[in-house]
Amino acid sequence: MTTLVPRGPYSDEELQKLYPAKLKLQLVQITGLAPYWPYCNAAKRFSSVLMTKTDWSTWNDFQWRRRMETFSDDDRPVLAAGPTGTVDTVCQLGELTDKGRETTLALGERFRHLYVHQLGFMPKIISDADMIYLRATPMPRALDSVQQSFVGMYPSSARTASFPPPTIITRAPADEILYPNEGNCKRFSQLATAFAQRTADRWNESKEMDYLNSLISKWMPEGSSRVAVDSHPRISGIMDTINSTLAHGPQTRLPSAFYDNKGRDIIDKIGTEEWFSGYKESQEYRKLGIGALVGDIVTRMVGSAEGSGNDGLLEVAGVDGHLGKGRGGQTSIKFAMSGCHDTTLAGVLSSLGAFEAEKWPPYTSSIAVELFKHTSVKEPSAKPAESTPRQGFLGSFRKTTKPSSVIMRKPVQDFSPEEKAKLQGYYVRLRYNDRPMTVPGCRLPGKHLEGDESFCTLEAFKAIADNFTPRIWTEACAENLGEPAFPSEPEPPGY
Repeated sequence: MTTLVPRGPYSDEELQKLYPAKLKLQLVQITGLAPYWPYCNAAKRFSSVLMTKTDWSTWNDFQWRRRMETFSDDDRPVLAAGPTGTVDTVCQLGELTDKGRETTLALGERFRHLYVHQLGFMPKIISDADMIYLRATPMPRALDSVQQSFVGMYPSSARTASFPPPTIITRAPADEILYPNEGNCKRFSQLATAFAQRTADRWNESKEMDYLNSLISKWMPEGSSRVAVDSHPRISGIMDTINSTLAHGPQTRLPSAFYDNKGRDIIDKIGTEEWFSGYKESQEYRKLGIGALVGDIVTRMVGSAEGSGNDGLLEVAGVDGHLGKGRGGQTSIKFAMSGCHDTTLAGVLSSLGAFEAEKWPPYTSSIAVELFKHTSVKEPSAKPAESTPRQGFLGSFRKTTKPSSVIMRKPVQDFSPEEKAKLQGYYVRLRYNDRPMTVPGCRLPGKHLEGDESFCTLEAFKAIADNFTPRIWTEACAENLGEPAFPSEPEPPGY
């Protein structure tokens, strides 16, 4: 695993197969060392928004450059520098590098080629972004990735002169469900620790681990001289370092032994098992690790099918201070991009039974969750949900929503016949790095589009997601504390 090498654009023949004429695309949701790296040119041109009048009436951009400081050998302050002495382009740990900006920009350009030029699904020029749901985790590189991909899809030449700032949704770390949130979900932390320990018990004394140690143990630090699942650094941390250095230039390369093909395959296999085997084996693991996110994705698809406004429009649309209808009159979301992480992608796919025999997701990977409507289905009447901010202490942090839909996250098994009818004729398809993926439960008769098992009926897809969507995630995180981590019977994913 390193940076994704994308395939070329779909041919006309591939497009006809991937996007059959009898289905109309309705909604797309995209869910993507050396101590000092000289790979962040953005550090020379940061920009902040500052108040310039004390009556709050004027705000302007303030540009500045960043230089990082650290300790010298004798504890004095000294500038951090790259291998050649560079000080103005040094990256923070985990920051999106120039290569990351390049590849996420290119990802947005590929979205534009497919959804704008080839399919004609999205407009060529937009006057606002209120048909596009943008979301990012609190980690700066995730926000940067969303912004770069958006600019790739809609560069300045494809935005009108009066284009207002697009809305990007974020959450506080304690509320974040766009990645597996071990730090704020106590029960999930217990589960993740147990599955990681099982991986360590299985692999630490294996011949595969002995092979890794023959390659790279001499570079391990004192006190943790043997490479292991739970060494310091952990084997997953070593994998991150290998992949990050492979994606960048020779100035920050490791010794050649780290890039041994057999060794990299072993590290990938063990790291993937440590981090993602829980999703394949435990319903509770799926529910706490990624279920709330999958529930949100399905909720937006159901809202799109209903025309209820619960497809994300409520969150992103409206002039400043108002929620609901789009600034350009939009009544629905057509495209969504969420800046997330490799653990998000593998967690979603593993929980849906669509990550068998896959390696760790490369950098700039993506999942496209596409909602289709059969051409025989009539357009729903759009009835946007109403929302008003709750006033009073901390009122800006909470809102009262009055949805016109009663489906939302109600399990399919509790649907009335009328509610089930609203989902008929809609299909869901996953594309992981441009490859269609099939959910096992969707292979069953009546659960997919005739002739193509990758097109799951929306009802079947929701029923599968319902099985691991928590009713209230924060409460579920506090349940079963101290109970056994492993299920007593197999709980296969994707059904």
